[in-house]
Amino acid sequence: MRRKRLLRAAGAALLILGGLTAAGTVPATANDSATTAKAPASEGLLTAMRHDFGLTREQAEARLASERAATKLDPEARRTAGSAYGGSWYDADSGRLTVAVTDAASPATRAALRDAGATVRTVRHSARELDAAKARIDRLKAPSGVSSWHVDPQAGTVVVDVVRGRSADNDVQRFLANARAAGPVTVETVSKAAGTLAAGTVGGDPYYTGNVRCSIGFSVYGGFVTAGHCGQPSAAVYGWDRSYVGNFQGSSFPDNDYAWVNVGSGWWTVPVVLGWGTVSDQLVRGSNVAPPGTSICRSGSTTHWHCGTVLALNETVNYSQGAVRQLTKTNVCAEGGDSGGSFISGDQAQGVTSGGWGNCSSGGETWFQPINEILNRYGLTLHTA
Repeated sequence: MRRKRLLRAAGAALLILGGLTAAGTVPATANDSATTAKAPASEGLLTAMRHDFGLTREQAEARLASERAATKLDPEARRTAGSAYGGSWYDADSGRLTVAVTDAASPATRAALRDAGATVRTVRHSARELDAAKARIDRLKAPSGVSSWHVDPQAGTVVVDVVRGRSADNDVQRFLANARAAGPVTVETVSKAAGTLAAGTVGGDPYYTGNVRCSIGFSVYGGFVTAGHCGQPSAAVYGWDRSYVGNFQGSSFPDNDYAWVNVGSGWWTVPVVLGWGTVSDQLVRGSNVAPPGTSICRSGSTTHWHCGTVLALNETVNYSQGAVRQLTKTNVCAEGGDSGGSFISGDQAQGVTSGGWGNCSSGGETWFQPINEILNRYGLTLHTA
């Protein structure tokens, strides 16, 4: 049964699995994908980008190439700008990384950034000042009418999202007054409050714990990472076929939303994200952080494969269970059961699905917990191709 499932699902979830007798079938999937690893992108990924972004094949290839260049340049630009750094983002229109700097940036610094390929913009507040303002807001207790808040380097403020129809609430007004006292703040309206994306037990992929179904994130050596709200430490985990996989070795929620599960009992890990037949299964080659504006895709057990754009980094989301910090905001849709699933940009792992609002019929927004924070917290090593 396990072998048939592997073949039908083209790899059976983000963590390729199977009995020891099926070991010969799994490496073939990874090796076949590896033959196209040097290409600009898989045919399936190009097709998905053409569909989701309305691009031609040539435009999709050009965007992926420019996003890779921007992602590579981003940490170098931060170091070059130093204390004058005001944030950065990918501009899809120009195909370049935009780096914001304050008036303190010297002409030599600005010239170095331009020579490296970045567009330079002058802003009033440094990233350090905006991060400090957000940290002060993080210490406030947010009412349910406040959905989230994040630093927006393009606006040069901390953006606070308020649920439509709740802005006049007294507790919301008090929160906003205190937030404005913490630093520069812009208030925006969102349709709904964010919620986590776990689901009750139903038939399907890919893992279960108790009566909850969630999605595997990324393979690490010894296990996989996923969302913290999916299970508590020591809780048993069962795969799509209900066979025992392992246990939650660490889990944190709220404040954070990450966890990791050890793998054994005939299951093993490979550096693959399932494309669900929409795209080819994607190899994972690293975890370079994609800046705001870059394209990103998500794989999950309910709604499978969907793509969109990174909207913001380091956002605090006010779930009903409590605030979760340092999440990345996207306009990729998700639904119940997608929690814990993979966010990937090109071949670079980005994070695990935390929560959101909306659905994949009408759209919405989804947040993920960055992968590098999870790896650092638990001392894990990402399994890469």
